[in-house]
Amino acid sequence: MYRSFLSFFAYNRIFGNERNVIHMSLLEIEGLTHSFGENLLYKNAELTLNKGEHIGVVGQNGTGKSTLIKICTEQVVPDAGRIAWQSNISVGYLDQYAEIEKDMTIQSFLKSAFSRLYQIEREMALAYEKAAMGHMEYLDTAAKYQEQLEINDFYSVDTQIEQVANGLGLLAIGLDRPIEQMSGGQRAKVILAKLLLEKPDVLLLDEPTNFLDKEHISWLSEYLYNLDNAFMVVSHDYAFLEKITNRICDIDNDTITKYYGTYSEFLRKKVLLREDYVRQYSAQQKEIKKTEEFIRKNIAGRKSKMARGRRKQLERMEKMEALDQKEIIPCFRFPEVPLTNTEHLLVKCLSVGYYYPVLSNIDFSIKGGQKVVMTGFNGIGKSTLLKTLIGQIPPMHGHYKFSTQAITGYFEQDLIWEDTTMTPVRIVSNSYPDMVMKGVRKALAQCGISNKHAMQPIGTLSGGEQAKVKMCLLTLRPSNFLILDEPTNHLDVQAKNSLKDALSEFSGTVLLVSHEEDFYKEWADRVIDIENS
Repeated sequence: MYRSFLSFFAYNRIFGNERNVIHMSLLEIEGLTHSFGENLLYKNAELTLNKGEHIGVVGQNGTGKSTLIKICTEQVVPDAGRIAWQSNISVGYLDQYAEIEKDMTIQSFLKSAFSRLYQIEREMALAYEKAAMGHMEYLDTAAKYQEQLEINDFYSVDTQIEQVANGLGLLAIGLDRPIEQMSGGQRAKVILAKLLLEKPDVLLLDEPTNFLDKEHISWLSEYLYNLDNAFMVVSHDYAFLEKITNRICDIDNDTITKYYGTYSEFLRKKVLLREDYVRQYSAQQKEIKKTEEFIRKNIAGRKSKMARGRRKQLERMEKMEALDQKEIIPCFRFPEVPLTNTEHLLVKCLSVGYYYPVLSNIDFSIKGGQKVVMTGFNGIGKSTLLKTLIGQIPPMHGHYKFSTQAITGYFEQDLIWEDTTMTPVRIVSNSYPDMVMKGVRKALAQCGISNKHAMQPIGTLSGGEQAKVKMCLLTLRPSNFLILDEPTNHLDVQAKNSLKDALSEFSGTVLLVSHEEDFYKEWADRVIDIENS
C-alpha cells in the first residue's frame, strides 16, 4: 500500500491491490462500528460511494458526520469495520488548518496545484534544449511531454486559476497578497480553491460553506453540481445540499442509510419509512406482549406444550429495535439586564488587524435594543473587528466606546478550548463555580446536550455540540448586548430555529455576523455592509 499527498491539505491516497476491493465502487465501507466513550455512533454500518455520486452527509449534531469523513481519511481509526478505496484513487480532503509557507502568495499557492505539470514543462524544455545541441533523440521525448501538457490543459492553467479565484472572491483580495497577511476566512478560501483546482477523483468536504458568503456559496453550488467527479459533503446548509446532491447519506440511530435523490426527496422518503417502521414495531410489540401473556398463563397448565412452543418461536423471532430518540431539541434563552435605547456603541475611524490593517476607517453606532447584522464577503475581517470590540486584540487606529450601561456577551465562532479533555459539565462548573451540579446538567440539557455527551471530553464532541456548550455558557450570564460571530455554523436546523427565536425575543442589543440571510432576515432591524461602511 502506497500513500502520497497531492498537497499538505489535500488528502490523496493511491492504493495498491487490496483484497476484496469492489471495483464498481470508489469507496466501500462495511461493518463500521465506532464510539466515543459510551456514545455509540455507528453499529455495523455500511456505505458505498460510486463514480459520479454527489453525496450529502446529514444527521443531528453528534451523530458522527465529521467523524465519518475523518474515518475515510484515516484521521480516526474505527473500532471495527472495513474501509476500502478503489486502487489509484486520489482523494482530496479540505483541511482548513493546514500549514502553509509564510512567504507564499495566493498566486504561487494556487499554482502549486499544478506542480506536476510544471515539472513536465521543465523536463520538456530540457529535452528541447538537448535536441538543439544535436541530441536529436530527445525530440520524441519532448514531443511526448508536450502531448501530456496539452491533454491536461496546461496552457489554460492561468485561466482555471482566475475562474476559481474569482468564484470564491479571491481576485478582489489580490492574487499577489501574501497568505500570512490574510484573515482566517480568506485563508480557508485559498485552501478550498487549490483543492478544487487539483480535481481529485473524490472530494471530501466538511462544512465548506462556513467561511463563504452568499455569492460564493452560489458559485460553489454550481461548480459542484456540474462536477463529473464524486464527492461527499457534510453540511447543515440544506439549501446548498438541495442544489448539489443526488444522494443523501443519513446518519441516524447508529446506522448509515443511503437515499437516492435530492435532499427534499430524502426528507419525504425518511418520514414515510419512519412511519412504516413505527407501525411494524408497534405491531410486533403487541404480538410479543400477547405471546408472553399466553406463555405466562399456560406454561404450567394443560397447554404447557403449546406454551413452550410459543416460547421457542419468541426466542427465534428477529426482534425490531425501538427507534432511539436521541434528539434533544435545544431551547436557548438569554437572561437580560435592562438598558435604555440611547447610543451604546460608537465606532469611529477604527482600523483593525494583527500585523497590518484588514479593515480601515470603520464608522458606525448602535443604539440600545437594536438588532444589527454585519455583512461583507467572508475573509474581509469581520471576526477581527468583533475581537477588537470585545478587547481580545487592540485597535490599530481610531477608537470605539461602549456605554457604561452595556454588559456584553460574546460568542466566538472558533471552537477553541483551553483543555480539550475537559467535559462540558466541568467547563460550565469552572465558569460558574457557584452552580450546583444539578443546575449545570439542567443548563446543558436545555441547550441540547444529553447527559451522556455532558460527561464526554469536549474534544470528542461534534462541532454542533461544542457550539451548544459555548451557547450554554452565554445563556448563563445576564447581558444586554450580545455579540455573536457566525453562531449557526455548526448547528442543525432545530438548534438554528431555537437560536433564531431566542434572539428575536431578546429585548437587548444584538450585533451579529452571519452569512445566512434566512437566519436573520425576519428579526434584524438593520444590516451594516462592512465593505461600504
